[in-house]
Amino acid sequence: MRPIAKMGMLSSALLWLVTGCAETKPAYVRPAPPARGVDVAEAQVGDAAGSRPGDAVGSRAGDTAGPRQDPQLDQRMTAMEGRINDMSQRLDKVDGAVAGAQSRAEEAAQKADGVNSRLTRLWSNRFNQKVSDSLEVYFSPDSIELSDAAQTALLSVAKEMQAHPTLTVELAGYTDPRGAIDYNYALSQRRVDAVRKFLMEKGIQLGRIQAASLGPISDSNTPDIKKRRVTVRLMADQE
Repeated sequence: MRPIAKMGMLSSALLWLVTGCAETKPAYVRPAPPARGVDVAEAQVGDAAGSRPGDAVGSRAGDTAGPRQDPQLDQRMTAMEGRINDMSQRLDKVDGAVAGAQSRAEEAAQKADGVNSRLTRLWSNRFNQKVSDSLEVYFSPDSIELSDAAQTALLSVAKEMQAHPTLTVELAGYTDPRGAIDYNYALSQRRVDAVRKFLMEKGIQLGRIQAASLGPISDSNTPDIKKRRVTVRLMADQE
């Protein structure tokens, strides 16, 4: 073969090798490393969302700054606190009123206990008393008016009973025999009521006063002026 032909064949072989190598895709290409300081997952998320990785980082940094305050929520909280304070003040007033009512109730209960104790003692000793003092209150015919002398005598009785709380008083009303018997019994009752009312106005409790209307006195040896009377007897417990 001639040297020129050999050179042509060699040139064709070299051209085929170069062309074939250029069209063949390489088996493996190493990917370029990600940029320093950027997370691979963040870069993938950013690429999938169509944004840059730096945008995702910036959004997350913004979230860490905390939630924004809502003005309307603040107003509602302030209003609620005001209502709570108002309710607390009302409850304090109610507590004070309840405490006052309890104190008054306890005081009333103590007074009631004292009255009950005194009445019980008087009732227990009703047959175990002696006469400490006595006097007569006289009236005009068909009258229940207390004279000045009668009021002075009854005032001394009231003072004696106030000084000695264990004393009681017995009242017995009478009339003269003139007139109808029913009228005389009613008149003796009204005279007793007049004396009892006077003593109560001077501070003597009703429970310390025992009264009875006994009607007319028929004793002919007693003057009529002495029959129109209320007998007052101070009674003391026996030792």
